[in-house]
Amino acid sequence: MTDSDFISGLPKAELHLHIEGSLEPELMFALAERNGVAIPFASVEDVRAAYDFSNLQDFLDIYYAGADVLRTEADFRDLAVAYFDRAAADGVVHAEIMFDPQTHTARGIAFGTVIEGLLAGMAEAEARHGMTSKLIMSFLRHLDEDDAFATLEAARPWLDRIDAVGLDSSEMGHPPSKFARVFAAARAEGLKLVAHAGEEGPPEYVYEALDLLDVDRLDHGNRSLEDPVLTARLARTSMTLTVCPLSNLKLCVVDDMNDHPIDRMLREGLRATINSDDPAYFGGYIADNYRAAAAGRALTRADLALLARNSFLGSFLPDDTVAQHLATLDAYVAQAA
Repeated sequence: MTDSDFISGLPKAELHLHIEGSLEPELMFALAERNGVAIPFASVEDVRAAYDFSNLQDFLDIYYAGADVLRTEADFRDLAVAYFDRAAADGVVHAEIMFDPQTHTARGIAFGTVIEGLLAGMAEAEARHGMTSKLIMSFLRHLDEDDAFATLEAARPWLDRIDAVGLDSSEMGHPPSKFARVFAAARAEGLKLVAHAGEEGPPEYVYEALDLLDVDRLDHGNRSLEDPVLTARLARTSMTLTVCPLSNLKLCVVDDMNDHPIDRMLREGLRATINSDDPAYFGGYIADNYRAAAAGRALTRADLALLARNSFLGSFLPDDTVAQHLATLDAYVAQAA
């Protein structure tokens, strides 16, 4: 078995995936035609050329433009099914996917249209692939906290089908503290909490996510390594970091995959995981991210298995299910030895 095949077959969970960021150009064009939506691109090749961005804001601009083709429950279902099909081929057996309702409600799309379409896609993934999944409702941090509160209220009829809330979009200038009250309200509703911090933002944003938002999981977290005390704290508390190597490269968080800190995170005792973030935009799904990190940092199969193990330990699955996945993972690694 080649290392590439080992990675594809490695049972794993994906914990950091923006479903809108899995909108491939081909599906974008198909949905634009189906819904009669004009898009500012003449071809799939034009879209791919537009993906040559170098910072988070340039990416977000095209990300929001692309999302405009998503109009109906069927669109959101098709988007989810396309992602799950790709994820299943990469060995994903459980996914915790983020969605950005404000991106859609601001365009006049009903909250129910978005979530019912995604739930239908999740059900189809379980029927087709045996893949389980959970939903994370992410607040857009460039909007104000009142807008986030309104989104939490709109979600109320579906809170039993949402497992967590998150925080994404433009990080700089929008610290986690801006959303402390709405995260406390979400916690009171029984939801888990995650937040993007320490991608472009400084280690101080990670401290805020931990101390003011009381997150259960940290999205990205790369810049935590700049602070040895913070690094030690994250290791001591087994805080899961959802790291996205190809995203880091595309957004210039690292200049080269040879400089990526994923192996250092493991050496420092951090519960790091590998994920794809926005795979249609960043050039690869989860197995591509494993391969890129493995090649750039000479990761061993033991390292790769540890990253997969961390993905189950960091998931919001119940303990008995996690134990089952870990047993399957151990059996796979032993068989591949």
